[in-house]
Amino acid sequence: MAKRPKMFGLLAEYDSAASLYAACERVRDAGYAAWDAYSPFPVHGLEKAMGLRASLVPYIVCVMGFTGAALGFLLQYWTSAVDYPLIISAKPFNSYQAFVPVTFECGILIGAFGAVFGMFGLNRLPQLYHSLFNSKRFERVTDDKFFIAIETRDPRFDPEKTRALLESTGATAIEEVED
Repeated sequence: MAKRPKMFGLLAEYDSAASLYAACERVRDAGYAAWDAYSPFPVHGLEKAMGLRASLVPYIVCVMGFTGAALGFLLQYWTSAVDYPLIISAKPFNSYQAFVPVTFECGILIGAFGAVFGMFGLNRLPQLYHSLFNSKRFERVTDDKFFIAIETRDPRFDPEKTRALLESTGATAIEEVED
């Protein structure tokens, strides 16, 4: 007896951004948590229709930026006041005014690293394989089609009820995607 492949979820196709937006509101209101919307271009307000919370990236950048600035300042202080103190033009060892450019640049540098790697980490990138790549229909997401994928790992997922919900949103096609 042939074993049936494990199902990743249901993929619904839409023809326009407006129909995708309305469908996202319906899926959000139905209480699904493990789902995503795919579009060939950014759709204004789609994150609100999906019920997504604000990104953590600004907080990561802020913490990393202040950490970088503090480390830059401490490096300069330690170098000029502790490790190798030199009296230059009768300035004090802790001449913080001279430390401003390097402190600023270290804050910017470490904050930028926090932005890039924080975004990669939160988006779980690089992701070299995704189950939706098994769908021939999904190839059009970069051209002119819009999609919603609801995963089987969602606690509310029921194949018949989920399919009925997607059909009621006006999907032009619905298919099961193998894992």
